Amino acid sequence: MLVLVAAAAWSADLLALGLKAAFDRPRPFVDDPEPPPLLLNVLGDSFPSGHAATSFAGAVVLARYLPGRWPVLLVLALAIAFSRVYVGVHYPLDVIAGAALGVLVATALLMLVASRRRPPPAPPGG
Repeated sequence: MLVLVAAAAWSADLLALGLKAAFDRPRPFVDDPEPPPLLLNVLGDSFPSGHAATSFAGAVVLARYLPGRWPVLLVLALAIAFSRVYVGVHYPLDVIAGAALGVLVATALLMLVASRRRPPPAPPGG
């Protein structure tokens, strides 16, 4: 389970970094320095949020293996995503896109793992 969480978070982070380079969207405090962000020395582009992507990727994988904990995991992922907007380093669309990316990456990884665990189909009888 922990290997899948790490793989999902790492994959979501790498994809987010690639998309940041492709979209090249400046952070909110670059476009409008007032009010100043609560976090200083934040580097890189804004879209999508890597924090949102990794937190949602981890939450989705953990929710698969800890189904009774999904509300807590969702609240934690939402809190992390919201915090990025609150501290002034992301736009709301950045965290929405990051969350969607994380959910997609985790879902794809879980589907891949599930397909690998299925027994091969029986040969046709005849």
